[in-house]
This record gives sequence, C-alpha cells and structure tokens, in this order.
Amino acid sequence: DVQLVESGGGSVQAGGTLRLSCTVSGYYNSYCLGWFRQAPGKEREGVAAIDDDGATTYADSVKGRFIISHDNAKNTLYLQMNSLFPEDTALSHCAAGLRTVAGIGNSTEYAYWGQGTQVTVS
Repeated sequence: DVQLVESGGGSVQAGGTLRLSCTVSGYYNSYCLGWFRQAPGKEREGVAAIDDDGATTYADSVKGRFIISHDNAKNTLYLQMNSLFPEDTALSHCAAGLRTVAGIGNSTEYAYWGQGTQVTVS
C-alpha cells in the first residue's frame, strides 16, 4: 500500500502564498501523484498532477499560479500555491494512482489518498 500525509495548509490573505507538502511512503514507483481539492458545496476538483516521468499537468483555474513538484530523495510531493484567491479555499488532498493516461484524470483513478489539509484564503 501507499500512504500519504499532507501538511502545510493554513489561512492566508488574497494574493498570498502557501506550500503544501505530501509525504509518500510505500512502493509508488510508476505512480502518478496528484493534488485535488474540494470547496464547500462543490465537487472535488483535480488541481495538478505529476507522472513518473516528471510531466506535469494543471487545471486551467490554477495554471500559471501553482507549481507541482516531487522530491525523490525526500519522497515528498509539493504544491506551491502563489497569487491565491478566495476561490482557492478548499480542503486539499494528495493522491496516488497507477495511471497510463496523461493529465490529471478523475479522482476515481487514484487509489490512495491523504487525509487532507485545509487551505483558507480571505
């Protein structure tokens, strides 16, 4: 199994920055790693993904503002969030899945999930 633990959420003013971290353990070679978020009353949204070759994909709503990265030595996935808007307020999760298709994909394609970390932008 793959285990994921997020950290780094918090409250920030509009225009501010946050960096989310996700520590990954277990065997996850060849897995795609992604960040998803869910705002109150809204469906879960794929934010960004990075595949095992390092290729990245972003949702249009965060393109140019967020950066997803993975540190192999630390087994940690990151999401650098810049120029935050109140609309970015959500519970954010990291996820891992064996996927063969490029892009973020649907949440059902990810088998393993972290517990979530809250991001609040005011």
